[in-house]
Amino acid sequence: MSRTTLDTPPTAPDANAPLSHGLKQRHLSMIALGGVIGAGLFVGSGAGIAAAGPSIVIAYAVSGLLVMLVMRMLGEMSAAYPSSGSFSAHAERAIGPWAGFTAGWSFWVLLCTAVGLEGIGAAKIVTGWLPGTPEWAWVALFMVVFCVANLAAVKNFGEFEFWFAALKVGAISLFLVLGVLAVAGVLPGTDSPGTSNLTGQGGFLPHGSEGLVVGLLASVFAYGGLETVTIAAAESENPVQGVARAVRTAMWRIALFYIGSMAVIVTLVPWDSKEVVEKGPYVAALDHLGIPGAGQLMNVVVFVALLSAMNANIYGSSRIAYSLVERGQGPKALGRVSAGVPRVAVLVSCVFGFVCVLLSYWRPDDVFPWLLNMIGAVILVVWIFIAVSQLLLRRRVEREAPEKLVVRMWLFPALTWVALAGMATIFVLMARQPDTRVQLYSTGGMTLFLAAVGYAWQRARAAR
Repeated sequence: MSRTTLDTPPTAPDANAPLSHGLKQRHLSMIALGGVIGAGLFVGSGAGIAAAGPSIVIAYAVSGLLVMLVMRMLGEMSAAYPSSGSFSAHAERAIGPWAGFTAGWSFWVLLCTAVGLEGIGAAKIVTGWLPGTPEWAWVALFMVVFCVANLAAVKNFGEFEFWFAALKVGAISLFLVLGVLAVAGVLPGTDSPGTSNLTGQGGFLPHGSEGLVVGLLASVFAYGGLETVTIAAAESENPVQGVARAVRTAMWRIALFYIGSMAVIVTLVPWDSKEVVEKGPYVAALDHLGIPGAGQLMNVVVFVALLSAMNANIYGSSRIAYSLVERGQGPKALGRVSAGVPRVAVLVSCVFGFVCVLLSYWRPDDVFPWLLNMIGAVILVVWIFIAVSQLLLRRRVEREAPEKLVVRMWLFPALTWVALAGMATIFVLMARQPDTRVQLYSTGGMTLFLAAVGYAWQRARAAR
C-alpha cells in the first residue's frame, strides 16, 4: 500500500488547480449553517418519530454526538489541507490511493442519486399545488436550472445556497420560537401540553428498544450533507478560516436545529398522529397550533430545502469527481475546467441524477430499489474513512507540520476510537434490522467492488 509524507502528497490535487475561489465568507458561513438543515430533517424525521416515539430525541442526540465527532475530525484534516476532494483526498494521503478512490466514487454515486431523489420530492410538492402537471417535467426543470447555475460560476452556487439557507434558518428559528412559546403555554390561543405527549400513547419508549434503534438509524442518515462545507471551502477566499469556523459552530447548530426541533415536535404533537408521517412533523406541529396558513408555509420551506439539497449535491458531486480525476483516479474528460468550473463533471453528475429519476418511473420494482439499497449505508463508509484517516494523519501532522493543526480533534485519540466504535455499533444494528440489512449488504458489495478497482488502479500506476 503506497503512502506519502505530508510534504510530498502523491498528486497534490489542489495545489495548482484551476478552480476559482468565488465563494465569499458569507457564502461559506451560510452553507455551513444551512447544510445542517437538510431535506432529511424536514422529510425523513417523520418515519423516525413514528418508530421511536418521544425517544426520537435520544436517537437524534446520540447520532448528533457521533456527527459532531466526525465533523471535528474532518475539520481538522480539511483545515490543514483544504481540498475539493475533502475526505477522499485525506483518505488517499493517509491510507493510499485505493482508499481515496473508494471513498470518492461511492460518495459521488450517493450524491448523484440524491439529486434525483430530491428532485422527485420537490416535484411531488409542486404537483400537489398544481394537480395534473407531470412530475418528471418539474424534475427536469429543476435539474436544468441548477445545472446551468453550476455550469456558469461557483459564485452562482454560493448565491443560491446563501438565500436558500437564509430561508431555512429563518423558518426553523421561527418554528422553534413558536414551539417553545406553545410548550410554555404563553402562545395566544394555545394551552401547554405539559408532558402528556411524552408519557402518553405508550410512554417515552412506546416500541421499546427496537423502536429506538429504528429511530437511531433514521436519524443517522438525516445528517448527511454536512460534508459539503469542507468541499466548498477549497473554493472560498479563506478556506482554512472558513472550515475552522464552520466546524467550531457545528455543536450548537446540531443541538439547536435537530435535537431542539425534535423535542418541540414530540412535546406538541402525539407521536402516533397520522399527520406526522403524512404531512411531515413540522407541518403537523404547526397545523396543531392552529396558525392559519402555517402548514402550507412550511411546505414551501420543505420545497426550498429539497431544492437546496439538489443544488448542493450537484456542486459536491462535480467537485468530488474533479478531485478524483486530478489525482489520476477517473476519466480525464471529467477534469476539464472552463472559467474555473469543472463543467463536464457538472453535466455528467446531472445526467446521472436524471437517469435515477427515469429509473424510478421505468424500473420502480427492481433497478431503482437496488440503486437505493446500494447507497443506503454509504455515508457510514465515508465516516469510517474519515475516522481512520484522522487517526493516521494526526500523528504525521504533529510530527511534520504542527502549525497546520488549526482545528484539533477533542481528546485525541480516545474520541476518534469512540466514534469508530459508534459506527461499528450502527453497522451491527443495521444487520439486525430486516429493512436495513439489505442496504448494508448492498453498500458493502459496492464498497468492496470499488476498493478492488481502486487497488488494481493503484497497482497499475505503480507498475508504470
